[in-house]
Amino acid sequence: MKTDITHDPVNHPQHYTSHPSNVECIQVTEHMSFCVGNAMKYLWRAGLKDDANEDLEKARWYIAREIERRKK
Repeated sequence: MKTDITHDPVNHPQHYTSHPSNVECIQVTEHMSFCVGNAMKYLWRAGLKDDANEDLEKARWYIAREIERRKK
């Protein structure tokens, strides 16, 4: 699914549109729960904006939170 998205720093920042599939992460994550979607967002864009390890730690935090929510 290719889309022609022009760089727009507000609506389509480069780190949102840089995936080789040309799919924006939100197109996938909007179909997930909040925590799973946020974890996916950090995994998808790990290292594109800031430190990849920090992004992976954030993903882990959201995954742990989702696991705890599902245990209740």
